[in-house]
Amino acid sequence: FFSDKNIFKSELHQKISYDYVTRKDFSPITSTSQCFDCLLIPEDHQSRQKSDSYYMNENTLLRPHTSAHQNEMISKGNNAFLVYGDVYRRDEIDATHYPAFHQMEAVRIFTKNQIKHEQKDLIIAEVARDLQQTLEQLVKYLFGSDIQMRWIPAYFPFTEPSFELEIYYQDEWLEMLGCGVIHPKVMELSGRDTEVEYGWAAGLGLERFAMKLFDIPDIRLFWSTDQRFISQFQAGKITKFQQFSKYPACYKDVSFWLNPTYQENDLSLIHI
Repeated sequence: FFSDKNIFKSELHQKISYDYVTRKDFSPITSTSQCFDCLLIPEDHQSRQKSDSYYMNENTLLRPHTSAHQNEMISKGNNAFLVYGDVYRRDEIDATHYPAFHQMEAVRIFTKNQIKHEQKDLIIAEVARDLQQTLEQLVKYLFGSDIQMRWIPAYFPFTEPSFELEIYYQDEWLEMLGCGVIHPKVMELSGRDTEVEYGWAAGLGLERFAMKLFDIPDIRLFWSTDQRFISQFQAGKITKFQQFSKYPACYKDVSFWLNPTYQENDLSLIHI
């Protein structure tokens, strides 16, 4: 989608030709500076807590998002890029959450003269419009033009304004990505001139896109070694998942004592 210039992405994209640089070789071992400081994530933010992220030591952790590489890529002068990688969060495990998954970071930066507006608020509105058009077209490209989707206002420290895109899946709304116009301070920390440069960034959960594309009902199946699951799929071919068990899931309630220092995400350690 991003590399094919014949696919319509947005009105602004039609006027400005550019190629996306793609990286998928970054190490998942990152610093707190990469993951948090360069993205304006405050010291008391939940994502910095040891109950949410996997720390190796005080300043080193497994990346919780591919946005960890945003500062480096922007600092090197890249104006359109994609970063793929595995990310790690101490999420509570359920049908749509797992402590290890994959993300794609998409970033596009424009200069003021490409936007053709002088007022800052109009420039930001145009960048946000390009962001939403591009991601809407991506979703339609993957799932068809009749897919139900909606934009939800959101808050992220590193983008303003910020949004989440949800699609209707298995009779409920499922968040597919978070995105927004890159915060001026993030641009400054990356060595960019915020008087003339503006950009957008988006983080896409790849398993959730694959769940919809292949009709996979539970994210935990991606980690299955069961050949009845694995053998259904081939590289480069979209195949709809077929249930292989005639027995429905059986849920059981469990009661147990909790230590006063226990945090909900600690439970995920039991499954790793």
